[in-house]
Amino acid sequence: MPSTIAAFGVSDVGRKRKHNEDAFDYKVDDSGDEGLFIVADGMGGHAAGEVASKITVETVGEFIAATRQKEEATWPFKYNHELHFNSNRLAIAIEKANERVMAAVSAQPWLKGMGTTVVAGLLDGKLLSLAHVGDSRAYLFREGQLSRLTDDHSWVHEQVAAGILTEEEAKSHPLKNVVTRALGGGPSVSPDLQELSFETGDVFLFCSDGLTTMLSDEEIRDAAAEESEPKALCDKLVEMANEKGGVDNITVVAARINGAQEEGEGEETKETKEPKEPKDPKEPKPKEAQSPRESKVSK
Repeated sequence: MPSTIAAFGVSDVGRKRKHNEDAFDYKVDDSGDEGLFIVADGMGGHAAGEVASKITVETVGEFIAATRQKEEATWPFKYNHELHFNSNRLAIAIEKANERVMAAVSAQPWLKGMGTTVVAGLLDGKLLSLAHVGDSRAYLFREGQLSRLTDDHSWVHEQVAAGILTEEEAKSHPLKNVVTRALGGGPSVSPDLQELSFETGDVFLFCSDGLTTMLSDEEIRDAAAEESEPKALCDKLVEMANEKGGVDNITVVAARINGAQEEGEGEETKETKEPKEPKDPKEPKPKEAQSPRESKVSK
């Protein structure tokens, strides 16, 4: 029997912010074996970040819905024949979202400076296509171990990768919120793309940095080990982040791979609240799109 997906998502304003600039969505089809999961973390202040993240989530969802099972469709951007159909759909959906964010800025000057990160997964019966821009992350929890699947597009991550900063130093660095790639930062954007296999029991997490600045990977792993249901896990992670200060908006989407569907399983309810070393899952190895035009944006 094919695997099925149980999913849940929640967004919380946190303890310090006055409004929520994150956006998220997830959709699991009626069969329960295909799903889209997306988190966007807006930036720009004065509600502009909220506009960018909402545009991005809506645009990606609309494009994925419009191109399902249409491999012969006319594509608005170059099709990469080395990647799965779903990976191309995600990459192009994010390009279209960037176009719409840039168009909104042009039409409404008060939105100047807005942008958003995005992390999105498109899962079918064979693999998860994963795309991200910025410092929103994706994780895999498998057999008691947590793997970080994405590398932050941020100034501090570049310094850590170069050996200039440690992970601990990066957490408190004054430039920790500067991202080096974001939607709204230029006329085009290139997401990092990966294609990953999965197994029954795997849990994929998609989250904004409002979670990961509050919780370590070890704390996220321990929560996933304690809570197997997506709703319970999302709620627990948000609660933990708020208990540690909740300095930013906190958004989490969890998707668990089940065995054959049982009665009562399936898609759960979305909520919005206001005021590493397992077996390598990456088959084939991650692939990146062409080198991006980078821009530094402070959230």
